[in-house]
Amino acid sequence: MKYVLLIAAFWISACSTKEQNYTPAENALDAGREFIDACLKGDFSKAKFYMLDDSTNTGHLNRAETKFRNLDKEGRQQLRTASINISEVSDIDTVQTIIYYSNSFDQQPLKIKVIKRKEIWLVDFKYTFNPNL
Repeated sequence: MKYVLLIAAFWISACSTKEQNYTPAENALDAGREFIDACLKGDFSKAKFYMLDDSTNTGHLNRAETKFRNLDKEGRQQLRTASINISEVSDIDTVQTIIYYSNSFDQQPLKIKVIKRKEIWLVDFKYTFNPNL
C-alpha cells in the first residue's frame, strides 16, 4: 500500500511539474509555433498554456482535442510526426500577429492570431474559426 501511495505521489508531482516547465513565449512566432506543435502532438495542456484563456478558446481547444482523440492510432502518429510549414507571419501591430501555416500531414492552409497580453504572447485560437475578430 505504501508503494502504491509513493508511486501516486510521484506521478502527481511529475504531472504538476511538467506544466510548470513551459517557458512563456517571448515573441508571437514562438507562441504560435509552440501552440501548433502541442496540438499536433496531442499535448493539449501545453497548447492551453500558450493560448489566451477564455471560454470560446477553451471550447475550440476541447473540440480539437476530441477530434485528435477520435483519430485512429495511425492518424494520431502521422500528426505527431508532422512538421509545421509557416508560409507567412504578418504583424498587424506591435501586439497582434497573424501566422499562416499548414502541416506536412494534411497540408490544409490555416491561420492563427497571436496577441501580446501583459508582456506574454498567447494564441487567440477563436480567430482561426472567425477571422473577422
